[in-house]
Amino acid sequence: MTVYDYRPVWAGAMCDPAAAGGSVDRLDLYDSAERAGTPAASAGPAVRVRESVYRFTLPDTLADGRYWCTVTFKPSATQTFTDRTVKVDLPRGTGLVASAEEVAEELGVTLPLTAVQRERYWTKIRAAQADVSNYLGRPLVPTPRQLLEVTPLYGYALNDPQAWPIQQYDDIVTLQGYVANLDGTYSVDLLVGLDAAAEQPIVRYVIAHAAEAIRNDPTAPESATRRVTSVSAEGQSISYDSAPQAGQVGALPTLDSLSTYRPRFYRAVATATPTAWPYGGRRYRRRW
Repeated sequence: MTVYDYRPVWAGAMCDPAAAGGSVDRLDLYDSAERAGTPAASAGPAVRVRESVYRFTLPDTLADGRYWCTVTFKPSATQTFTDRTVKVDLPRGTGLVASAEEVAEELGVTLPLTAVQRERYWTKIRAAQADVSNYLGRPLVPTPRQLLEVTPLYGYALNDPQAWPIQQYDDIVTLQGYVANLDGTYSVDLLVGLDAAAEQPIVRYVIAHAAEAIRNDPTAPESATRRVTSVSAEGQSISYDSAPQAGQVGALPTLDSLSTYRPRFYRAVATATPTAWPYGGRRYRRRW
């Protein structure tokens, strides 16, 4: 089963149609950017996973590649809107934070990709992810966890992770869903850990460095995508456009730009051994 999580945007802001009496109804997938003609496939209605996140289940018969989509949803009970900015790259759910098509866009390679190109791009994506994971000291894919027969804390909405006993997980916790049991308790589905595919700085880093690795591979046809600024009359030397320096606009992101995603560990600060009263500590007087 392939799923796609959609986050509706209405009037320039994230919205939650179900909270306003609306719904997310339909996802149409097209083979071209014109989004015209008969869709290659359709899905819907979407299921509300949590606040402002709606999940479509996609047909398993679709071939790998990029699909240009339209999403029809109702921001409220009286309005209908069609989002024409959505793109879905298949396959999904592979543990890769970026797709081969996104790397191809960075390289300026025309879609669709061949199976050989896709495999080569996946290899470079995995290498870039390995560098990020090693630097952060944590995996980039969250782990599913389930809480059984638990009771929510008073004062929290049920779609808030803080409503559930998640203190045992010293990491990022995302609530996937909950089901009420007959005895009044709940079964809760969680994702624990960093979901790097949802973090744009990490996705950008992986795409940029995977594309750069391909450009620097002399055996890859895409290495010719560098911009040539001059060629000698005899064709014996070629000059390429210089890349922006680190920190400049358009430069490759550096690993330290992802430092905020490193886990934070806390430990007690060492203190001097306390001395027995009256030479150390405080004395409390009580009147009986």
